[in-house]
Amino acid sequence: MKKIYTTLLLFVASLTASAQGWPANYDGVMLQGFSWDSFVDTQWTNLERQADEMKGYFDLIWVPQSGNCNSSYNQMGYTPVYYFDQNSSFGTEAQLRSMIKAYKERKIGIIADVVVNHRNVLGVGGSWVDYPAEVYKGVTYQMQPTDICKNDDGGKTKTWADGKGISISGNSDTGEDWDGCRDLDHKSENVQNIIKVYLGFLLDDLEYAGFRYDMTKGFSRSYVADYNATTKPQFSVGEYWDGNVNNLKNVVNQMKKNGQIQSATFDFAFRYSARDACNNTNWSKLANGGLATQSGFDRYAVTFVENHDMQDRGNVSNYTKDPITKNVAAANAWLLAMPGTPCVFLLHWKSYKDEIKQMILARKAAGITNQSTFTQVSSAIQYYEMYTTGAKAKLYAVFGNKSFSGSDYVKILSGTNYAYYLEKKAETPWVSLAEDTYTDPMEATLTAVSQTADAKLVYTLDGSDPTVSSTQVSSGAKITISETCTLKVGLLIGGVVKNIITRHYTIKPFEPHKATIYLKNPDWTTPVYFYAWANDENNTQLLGNWPGTQITTTKEIDGCTWYCYEFNVDMKDYSFNIIFNQGSGKKQTVDIGPLSEDTYYEIGAEVGGKFTVNDVTGTVTAITPITFNNRPNTDNNWYDLNGRRLTGEPTTKGVYIYQGKKILR
Repeated sequence: MKKIYTTLLLFVASLTASAQGWPANYDGVMLQGFSWDSFVDTQWTNLERQADEMKGYFDLIWVPQSGNCNSSYNQMGYTPVYYFDQNSSFGTEAQLRSMIKAYKERKIGIIADVVVNHRNVLGVGGSWVDYPAEVYKGVTYQMQPTDICKNDDGGKTKTWADGKGISISGNSDTGEDWDGCRDLDHKSENVQNIIKVYLGFLLDDLEYAGFRYDMTKGFSRSYVADYNATTKPQFSVGEYWDGNVNNLKNVVNQMKKNGQIQSATFDFAFRYSARDACNNTNWSKLANGGLATQSGFDRYAVTFVENHDMQDRGNVSNYTKDPITKNVAAANAWLLAMPGTPCVFLLHWKSYKDEIKQMILARKAAGITNQSTFTQVSSAIQYYEMYTTGAKAKLYAVFGNKSFSGSDYVKILSGTNYAYYLEKKAETPWVSLAEDTYTDPMEATLTAVSQTADAKLVYTLDGSDPTVSSTQVSSGAKITISETCTLKVGLLIGGVVKNIITRHYTIKPFEPHKATIYLKNPDWTTPVYFYAWANDENNTQLLGNWPGTQITTTKEIDGCTWYCYEFNVDMKDYSFNIIFNQGSGKKQTVDIGPLSEDTYYEIGAEVGGKFTVNDVTGTVTAITPITFNNRPNTDNNWYDLNGRRLTGEPTTKGVYIYQGKKILR
C-alpha cells in the first residue's frame, strides 16, 4: 500500500478573511441548476450555453456534486466515491472547468454540492469499506475503514467488518445515521484533513464560488464551521431538513468558529409556509414566514419554495412527493419579494421563465438584500399583503384576492394570485416585456416609476443610449418589438436622461422546417431504435409503439458514424421528445426533450438500466442558430460560409448555406 500522507495542505485564500458564512446585505439571487435526473438539462455543456441568458438575473448557480461516483446506483452525485476525479454523469472535468470559467467571466459564481456526511466505496469484491487512493499535487489521500462510524447502518457495517477481521472507528456518528452508504467519522483527523484538502481543491483549483453542504443533520454542524474557517468560502449553505424555525436558528448558531457564524442554511420553514399557502390557496399561511423573517438570522437564510427532493418525480418507489401543485408563480413571487437569499428551482425557472425574470428585475430595482426589512400589512385566508424595504425603494406585493392602489407606488407586474407594486422612489423605467426569444412581434408597455408626475421616457432600439432627442413617450405608452433588437429606455426629467435600462429581444419568426436528431454510434451489440412522441394533448407517437423504429440511416461526420432521423416541425410551438433504445426489453436512455431543432447526442453514463445522454451539438457542428426570414427562399444555389456560390451541390464534407440555412453535409 502507498504511504498515506495526512498533512494538511495550506491553501491561499482567494477571498478576504472577513468572509463569514454568507455576505451581509447580499443582493444576489441563486438558481438551483438541476432537478432529480436532470442529466440532459444539467450537462455542463448545456449549462454553459445558457451563461449569457443567466447574466443579469442570477448571481449564483448551485450545481450537483461533480465528482465521479463509480456507480450506477446514484449518478446524481449523492453517493460519492472520488473527490479529485471530477468526471461525472454531467460531463468531464474539462467541461466542468469550462462551464465554471464561462460563468465567472460573467460575474456569476458556481456553488459546489459538497457531500461529506457519507461516502460510497469502490465495492470491489463485495467490500463495504474500501476507498480509493487519490493523488492530488503529489500527495496521496485515502480514507480507511477506521474512518467509518462504529454505528454506521445501524451497526450492520461493524458486524460485517468484525466478521472479516477489519477494524472500523470506535466513535459513534455525530449526527443522524443514513444507510445509503458509509457514514464518515468526522472526529477522525484523516477525514478532516482529506475533506479540507478536497474543499480547497473545489475553491482554488476548480474555482467554485462556494459550497452547499448536503445533509448537515448527518454530522455535527461544528465540522461545517471548522471546514469553512480553514478554506474560507464566501458562500456556504447547509441542508438541514427541518421546518421548525427555532431549530434552524440553533443550526445557524451551531456553525460558529471562534464566535463567528461560518455558514448559512436552507430555510425549510419558509418553504413549508409557501407550500401550505399555495397548495391550499390559504394566503394567511405566508404569515408563518421562516428564518428569513427572523431578525439577525435573515442574512443566513437561503430561501426556496421547491427543490429536487420535493419535486414530482412520477411513480418513483420509496419517494414521498411534496411539490407545490398550485400557484407556482405566486410562490416564486413571494420568494423574490422577501429578504434572505432566494434560490429558484430549475423546473420553475424553465416553466415560468418570463415571469421569474421580471420578478428578479423588480427585486433588483428595489435594491432588496438578504437583510432588508419586510413589513406584513394584512393577512387572511383570501389574501396577504406585505412590502420589503430595499436600498432603493419599497417593493409592495399582494397575494390572492386583494386590490391595492397606493399613491406612492406603480404597478409593474402581475400574474395568477400575485401582483408587484414598486415605490416611485425607485426612479427607474420599467418594461413589461421580459427578455426572450419570440416568434411573433410583441407589445411592450413602458412605465415611468418616478416621483416626478410628468416624467417622460425616451428609448432606442439599436442599443445606443437614449438622449433628449430620442423617441419620447409618456408613461404607459406601448411599443411594438417587431425584430431582433436591443431596447434601451431612460427617464427624461427636467431635460436630463437618467437611469437607463437595457432589454435584449430576439424575434425569430416560425418557419416550417426539418429537425434531424443524431445519435453517435453507441457500439451496441443490438440495433438502434428511436422512440418519439409529440408534446401535444395526446402524446402522439411519431415512430410507432415502443420501442419505436429501428434506425438504419447514418451519416459520417469527422470519421464517426451517427444514426439520424428527420422530424417535421410544421407548427408553431411544436416540439417532441425522444428515447434511444436497444429494442423491447433491453436498455434505453432517459427521456430527452422537448426538441424542435437539429440536435446531436452521445450516450453517457448508465444509471439503473437507463443511459444518460450528452448534448454535443455545439462541439460537433459549431453551427450558430439559424435565423429565418419571412420570405420563402427560392434560391437553389449552394454557397460556402464565405458566401461564394458553388457550381453545384457540394462534394466534400462541411457546412454550407442552402436556401438561407446552414446545412451539414
